[in-house]
Amino acid sequence: MCGIVGLFLKNPALEPVLGKHLETMLIGMTDRGPDSAGIAVYHSPVTGKRSKLTLFNADTAYPWRKLAGDLGAALNIEVDLEPRGNHVLVSAEATEADVIAWLKANRSDVRIMGYGKLMEVYKDMGLPKDVAKKYGLAQMQGSHAIGHTRMATESAVTTEHSHPFTAAPDMCLVHNGSLSNHNNLRRWLKKQGQEFDTDNDSEVAARYFAYRLSEGATLKEALEAGLTDLDGFFTFTMSTKDGFAVLRDGVACKPAVLAENDDWVAMASEFRSLAYLPNIEKAKIWEPAPATVYSWSLH
Repeated sequence: MCGIVGLFLKNPALEPVLGKHLETMLIGMTDRGPDSAGIAVYHSPVTGKRSKLTLFNADTAYPWRKLAGDLGAALNIEVDLEPRGNHVLVSAEATEADVIAWLKANRSDVRIMGYGKLMEVYKDMGLPKDVAKKYGLAQMQGSHAIGHTRMATESAVTTEHSHPFTAAPDMCLVHNGSLSNHNNLRRWLKKQGQEFDTDNDSEVAARYFAYRLSEGATLKEALEAGLTDLDGFFTFTMSTKDGFAVLRDGVACKPAVLAENDDWVAMASEFRSLAYLPNIEKAKIWEPAPATVYSWSLH
């Protein structure tokens, strides 16, 4: 059992309070996931060749400054750091592919939590309220964000196994449920060139959708393909740089509720995480139908 939340703003005037609202939503899912929690927030885009990556090492005294210096020297670029808890936000004057290649070759002890132009990913063990406070979620601004509270069933309770899972630039996924064919699908995806960081079945789903997107599928088309290729029970919420989508399996045994008004679209595993959103009384509220993709875009 896990909890999922997501908030997609249609009204830019609400962007300064995105994190504040998502924090309330995340804490509302504590009973569904007390083991660990994670968030992905879309804000503060970098431009040009610059990319940003969220990195993790459990050691709070990890020498991030040396990493930045070595990375900058190796690629002959400017590198900026912003530590947050046991994570660090890296802004580098290079493509994320070049930075990731250097990290894998030279810093195998560092986990890459998220990457792209505007997405930041923070996840950690502990109660959702503690994780939210540790990473300053309430102060974060942005256009959209998703979150997850975890009660582990298929893999270990670690920061690395927490959600969201990132599998492509500015794309991530949160998942409530379990996949029965994840081992076979993992083997198939490896043959397609996908690389894995954990044994979590939810990472398999994220890599699968990333693969479909890389083939040219839209966000909606990628999720629709999952209805054929993914076996198990699931509620997915997925976000990209300008998109937000929700999907339940054909049986729809994992709970979900959607709400939408003129200012925002919100999703949660239970209504209590939506109850305090602004003008919730003016929102259309419904339970997403089985095997149906619901998607929104900023453009």
